[in-house]
Amino acid sequence: MATNPSDWNLRRFNAAMAVLHFLQGALMVYLSSSREWTITAVYQEFDTTTETLSPVMESIGTIELAYLAAGFLFISAIAHALIATVLYDRYVAYLEQGMNPYRWYEYAVSASLMIVLIAMLAGVWNLGTLIALFGLVAVMNLCGLVMERHNALTEETDWSSFIVGSLAGVVPWITIAVTIVGTYSFGEGSPPDFVIAIYVSLFVLFNLFAINMLLQYRGVWKWKDYRFGEVGYIVLSLVAKSLLAWQVYFGALNSPV
Repeated sequence: MATNPSDWNLRRFNAAMAVLHFLQGALMVYLSSSREWTITAVYQEFDTTTETLSPVMESIGTIELAYLAAGFLFISAIAHALIATVLYDRYVAYLEQGMNPYRWYEYAVSASLMIVLIAMLAGVWNLGTLIALFGLVAVMNLCGLVMERHNALTEETDWSSFIVGSLAGVVPWITIAVTIVGTYSFGEGSPPDFVIAIYVSLFVLFNLFAINMLLQYRGVWKWKDYRFGEVGYIVLSLVAKSLLAWQVYFGALNSPV
């Protein structure tokens, strides 16, 4: 397949992103102190004295925080490596159609892991809730996939998928905010400053992805070229993942438990 210089630049750019994400993930695993976080589940137990059902929280396992932080970096590294190699021709063909399904498949997993990590740092440890948050962010990103596929076939932009994805994507942030506010209101202490910094910075960055898509479909300035928006997604992904990983490292993983 014949490709233009900008496509070759994107190929090199994806290869560089694969290396950067992989190196950061490897450093995260190598440098981090071990820190296991408890995963809980809630079930109903019948109280024979009051003859009522009461919720009971039970520890069902632990997860290594460093592996969770490194996980989304490795997932992104694999995706960029595949795009720069075996998937490159298909990648270019998709770009010509104004879409990149591979991006959304990767985000559906990596961004969902990111929201789970942010939620756990804020104090959301219930397995059912974490699964729901993972699923909502996955749906949000798959709505991005549907947005691109559908609008590749229409002359006028249909924003339905964008709106549905935005609604799905905002729920996890509200859930996490409720937990943070609850800690301030009813807890004996307050969340660490780095957790608040993570919440604010990643919330802003997650919204920049939506703005990038908005500018693409509005055809604003250089976003008229789909490849410019593609570079925007790649840069935002690197910044968001790197910022989250290293804020977690310096806040929770760089000292013995």
